[in-house]
Amino acid sequence: MKPVTLLKTLAFITIATANLLFVNSAFAVSRIKDIANFEGIRENQLVGYGLIVGLNGTGDNIKSVDFAKESLISMLDMVGVNARDGQIKAKNIAAVMVTANLPAFARQGSRIDVTVSALGDAKNLLGGTLIATPLKGADGEVYAVAQGTVATGAVAAGNQALGTSIVKGVPTSGRIASGAIIEREIPFELDSLKTMNIALRNPDFTTSRRVADAINAMLGTPIAKAIDPGTITMNIPEKYQENIVDLMTKVEQLQVQPDSSAKVVIDESSGIVVIGKDVKINRLAIAQGNLTIKITDIPLVSQPEPFTMGEQVVVNTALVDIEEDTEAKMQVLDTGINLQELVDGLNALGVTPRDLISILQAIKASGALQAEIEVI
Repeated sequence: MKPVTLLKTLAFITIATANLLFVNSAFAVSRIKDIANFEGIRENQLVGYGLIVGLNGTGDNIKSVDFAKESLISMLDMVGVNARDGQIKAKNIAAVMVTANLPAFARQGSRIDVTVSALGDAKNLLGGTLIATPLKGADGEVYAVAQGTVATGAVAAGNQALGTSIVKGVPTSGRIASGAIIEREIPFELDSLKTMNIALRNPDFTTSRRVADAINAMLGTPIAKAIDPGTITMNIPEKYQENIVDLMTKVEQLQVQPDSSAKVVIDESSGIVVIGKDVKINRLAIAQGNLTIKITDIPLVSQPEPFTMGEQVVVNTALVDIEEDTEAKMQVLDTGINLQELVDGLNALGVTPRDLISILQAIKASGALQAEIEVI
């Protein structure tokens, strides 16, 4: 190869590499496994009702919580103790709801974590032991049994005589690590599938098409197709029908650039504003100012005349002061400015997060904001 040709080739490779690095740094890409799920491979919710025993006097009040009393009597009946004729004054038990998530492909005998939450007027579940509790799915079948010691991660202390108390965290809710044993499996024959659907966590037409294109480019054949904004259907090639896990591993590692619509998310309760990178506005002028009215109570004391029988009188009068921000100026924002320029322009007005919420809503009402506003 001639030296000139070699230099041109090296220069081309250098430029191509620089362009590739620029594209990768300018656009955020994600793995398919981070933005989508394989349909049918998911968790299932389990729920059960149980009793916690061994509390240090912080359990339910049996006299006021009838279901806790009935549950205790039923549990004692199961172990051969008749407590129906006597008066029960136990304060060391608590009726709780037990919840857990059953992972996909969970096998019989494996363990999962559970969460317990008080139903009655129990004050603290710390140190209590959950008695064997069946956990059922939406179909009413028992899939796991939970039992174990509860850890709340909370602190509660007080002095009843002084009427003082301090609570940190939520002592009426806790977890039992590996507290449930799976008794029933959910059947799912992965190797028998001929097609598989991929569900996007944030549906978008552009993103679904990019996922399908990435899969087809990897396999060199059009087996994937975006059928709606949130679903990509994929036919299983013949060579992978006996090893679908290998195909899924390759697919979930593919890199795609997710797309999203221009959106402004506002949380009015906390004053948080999140503005997407694609938010654009048309040319407009904004003015922001404050009018402050301050009313101050001033006590006036009237003294009686000397050597008289009069009384001292205190009269309240009010001083009204009106202040207006005269430094507020009109700020012109040009057409099609990006996120950084929008923030810079609003910061130039000295707006607070609360003011920013009102300004963005006003810009949207004027038709100049090319984005969707979502209030949460």
